[in-house]
Parts: sequence; structure tokens; C-alpha cells
Amino acid sequence: MRLSTFLPLLFFTFFIYVRNSSGKKVYKIMFYNVENLFDPENAPRPGDDEFTPQGERHWTPHKLEQKTAHLAKVIVAAGGWEKPAIVGLCEVEDRFVLEKLINHPLLKKTGYHIIHKDAPDHRGIEVAMLYRADVFAPESYSAIQIKDEAGRLIETREILHVQGYLPDGERVHFFINHWPSRYEGLMETKSKRELAATRLKEAVREVQEKEQDALIICMGDFNDQPWDDSLANILGAVNPRDSQSNDLVNLSWEWKNKPVGTLKHQQEWNIFDQFIISKNIMEDCSAAIFSDSFLLEKDQKFTGYKPFRTYIGFRYHGGFSDHLPIIMELENL
Repeated sequence: MRLSTFLPLLFFTFFIYVRNSSGKKVYKIMFYNVENLFDPENAPRPGDDEFTPQGERHWTPHKLEQKTAHLAKVIVAAGGWEKPAIVGLCEVEDRFVLEKLINHPLLKKTGYHIIHKDAPDHRGIEVAMLYRADVFAPESYSAIQIKDEAGRLIETREILHVQGYLPDGERVHFFINHWPSRYEGLMETKSKRELAATRLKEAVREVQEKEQDALIICMGDFNDQPWDDSLANILGAVNPRDSQSNDLVNLSWEWKNKPVGTLKHQQEWNIFDQFIISKNIMEDCSAAIFSDSFLLEKDQKFTGYKPFRTYIGFRYHGGFSDHLPIIMELENL
């Protein structure tokens, strides 16, 4: 879909940027799996039945208000002095919950806008982008479907591709992902993530064929780790230390030996949430897991800490998410 009302080069004349100690402009980009951000109203599709007041999780407007306040707090805290220019989200049900989020008092004055499209996921959860119109001017967006070898649509999240302009006039391509989960078993679902990797690789290649030096940022919950086949071999997103001949670099490789990952399964931290970029911006960015103490709680069963999540099974726990957000800083290109 083309957003023809934007005039990027003129529109950014009076923008204010964050600057680091060297005087360079810095754009903050965030991704967050927000763990089941559902509208309590029962939708026609069956995926949200448990997230209603009468459903198994007894999801109510009050719980949504609390969840929205939590997420707004995270976005503000992750941005530090300046709220993120771009926020990629996954596990959101619809535009209604996104509107509630950007209109929370902590975020309302920031003026976030929404890019979102309903998707064929069997659970009814989708990806979305929030963007600050004073920092990013989207030109167009599209949703990339995941299909099997026979061309049949897989009922999973689509990949959201948004292209637009930064204040310096540089065009950037964002790909927001939430690949098929491991819920039915690692090996049983491996092929679905490989199909998603193949489709993302094709989409990236299509962009690069049109724009030789395209600036590309992929983010998402890939439900695989950076060194797994889908990412390292099929997509070809390599460790920054091994990037001499590759188009895509996975910044999240560098988190492998950190004390926390982006989510925890039993005693093991995993890195499912990642930033993958085109090599031509590697020298201009850095990325980290945002793990402030308010997002964690003591892990009484497996020791250490774990994400302070909204639900534990079907029991409401009142926390933030079962994932930790990730944040990337991009200097002027």
C-alpha cells in the first residue's frame, strides 16, 4: 500500500534528532513480543476465544488497561532520553489495542502512528509497526505471506515490509517478523520457519535487485536462535565477525554469552528476538537486550531470573511479557 501523502524530503526540514557525544544523529529502533495483547471483545475468528471475560484466561478491559500501561512504560524506559523512532511489535490482535497503546498518557504526546494489517494467523495475532512521524516518513508497506512448497497459505503471521525515509533523506526498508512457533515441537515445526526464512530472503533479494545499496533492517521473534539453520544458512544472516562476503548480518549473535537472552525456557535463556541488517549499515549501529530489573523476577524453580510475564499457563500473573524487548541504535548513514 502506497502512502502518497508523505513528502519525505520537505517534511523533515525542521526535525529534531537525538545526538550522541560525537554530534551524530542517532535513531532508536525497538522490537518487542508483547505476549498476547488481545482485545477483550470476542471476535468472529476462534483464535481469541480464551482472551475474553468468559474465556479460559478471563481477559477483561481492566487487565488490558494494566497491560497497556506496562507496555507504555517499557517503550519509554527503553528509549531513555528519547522515545524510539520505530517500534516493531508482535502478538497483537488488532488495531484497537494498538490505538489504546499509542494513546496511553505516557505515549500520547509522542505522536506515534500505526502500520498494521490483519493476517491469517490461526491464533489471530499479528505484527505491527509504530513510528514517530517526526523521525520516519513511510512511503509504502506490504504484507508478505508464507506459503508451502505447493503454494498453499500457511496460517501464520505475515512479514510486514515497510519502506520509508529518515530525516537525512535515506530510504530504509524494515521487515517485521514473527515466525512459526515451536509449540508443537522443534523438529515438527522446523520446516515452517525454514519457509519463512526462504520468503524473507526472497523479499530482501527483490529489494536489493531494485536498490543495489538498499538499507535493510529485519527485526522480529524468529522462534529460532541466530545459529540455527533457518537464520544462519537459509536466510544467510551471519555473525558480524564473519560478514566479509554476506549481505545480511545478525547483530544478535553477540548476545550469545550474555547473562540473559530474550526469553527463558526452564533454566535456559534463548535468543529468539533479533535484529538482522544489511552489511552496509553494520558500522553505524549497535543492538542490545533491554533487561531492566522491573522486567524480571526471581526464578524460584530454575534459579536466577526470568521475564515477569502476563500469564503463567492460564494463570494471570500481571507482568509485562514472556519476552524481553530489544533495542537498536542507528547513527546517521
